[in-house]
Amino acid sequence: MSKPMIRAIAVLVGLILILAIGGFAAAKMIREGNIVVRDNGGISPTRLPRHEQAPITALIAGEVETVDGSHPPALKTVAIDIDRTIQLDAKGLSACREGQLVGRSTSIAKKVCREAIVGSGEGEAEVAFPEQKPFDAHGPLVLFNGGVHGGSTLLLGHFYAPVPAPTAIVIPVKLTHIHRGHFGLRAVARIPAIAGGAGSATRFKFKVGRRFASKGRPESYLTASCPTGRYYTEGKATFTGGTTLNIAHAFNCTPTG
Repeated sequence: MSKPMIRAIAVLVGLILILAIGGFAAAKMIREGNIVVRDNGGISPTRLPRHEQAPITALIAGEVETVDGSHPPALKTVAIDIDRTIQLDAKGLSACREGQLVGRSTSIAKKVCREAIVGSGEGEAEVAFPEQKPFDAHGPLVLFNGGVHGGSTLLLGHFYAPVPAPTAIVIPVKLTHIHRGHFGLRAVARIPAIAGGAGSATRFKFKVGRRFASKGRPESYLTASCPTGRYYTEGKATFTGGTTLNIAHAFNCTPTG
């Protein structure tokens, strides 16, 4: 192999490492006993007005594993308080009912509730039936607006995996406005049993954000400002067996104006 080729490969490897490190720079690892959760995410764009709200897209990613490599317990609930500088408004946006998503494939769910889609990504679960080697079930994750009800907004996550049998799981997420210190929005997700209780969520990554028109005016599902250069999230995840992990994460943004 020629020296120019070796140098080119070295540069390429270096760039890959830089991108990999940069891409996970905000990742945070939380451990409780044998359970490890990796939490990552952020918003785009990160340059935001100091005093006004601007449309954003949120990226949410997480992984669940065990220290000893055993099958992880099932994730039951996730409750996260979100910085008050991030605001949610689904009024005027088309809504989808949970019954329209139950038992549907991804393509049919998107067709039935196309105007209510607010995000998408992918998820993965590990399924461990008795006396069988665990295997992974992965598939698309699509997020739908479930409508505004009083002071809360419903978000419906639709996860579809082809194994162990074609299965659709609908994950309701209740978003409620709160007033607690830094925080102004609480998201509570309840994860239904996967594969009759034999499955455990192990990975998810998705984006949430939608621009739409309401009464002839442009609107955004999510908006944010950046008055201090930091915004915060805080909450907990609970698992079967009673384990609870506390989650706290601060992210950076760049104020403008």
